[in-house]
Amino acid sequence: MAYAYKIADGGAVYFLTITVNKWVDVFTRKTYCDIITESLNFCVEKKGLIIFGYVLMSNHLHLLVQARNEDLSDVLRDFKKFTSGTIVKAIEENKQESRRDWMLWLFKETGAEGKVSFQFWKPDNNPEVCYQLTFMWQKLNYIHNNPVRAGIVQKAEEYVYSSAQEYVFGKQVGRVKVALLDSVQTTYI
Repeated sequence: MAYAYKIADGGAVYFLTITVNKWVDVFTRKTYCDIITESLNFCVEKKGLIIFGYVLMSNHLHLLVQARNEDLSDVLRDFKKFTSGTIVKAIEENKQESRRDWMLWLFKETGAEGKVSFQFWKPDNNPEVCYQLTFMWQKLNYIHNNPVRAGIVQKAEEYVYSSAQEYVFGKQVGRVKVALLDSVQTTYI
């Protein structure tokens, strides 16, 4: 299946929107959010992902990222595959999850041979390449203000699953390892 947006330059900075299939509000539980934050940190430490900004909302994840090894598509593929399987398994095993059967039913897909699988993430990431620093800052502000626009918090830095705190305090304080954008730097690798 072809998508309108593609990652053409694997080493460029991209603004991404990774959306839960059918916009299901999965990330209202800390357990599932922790899978995402731990996986992002793994990608930073082991796969060369550089995260300039992020926000995890109830049903989607915004990222401003770059790959050190110019393999952003590969990193995203692996991230989505791992988190998809891990989150679906966590939902299946969570006996306290009141929405378990409903969510699994929404994610369930049956292939031609009758094989059952689960489609957790939408296939597309809506990648937007960010060649200009002003565009990166625009996207970063959009990312950080997402929970404010949603009425979840009054100030962006109050939201736990966001890199806004790092930019307000100028150091690592959140759950995900973030590389702060420099206001004058023009290359990021």
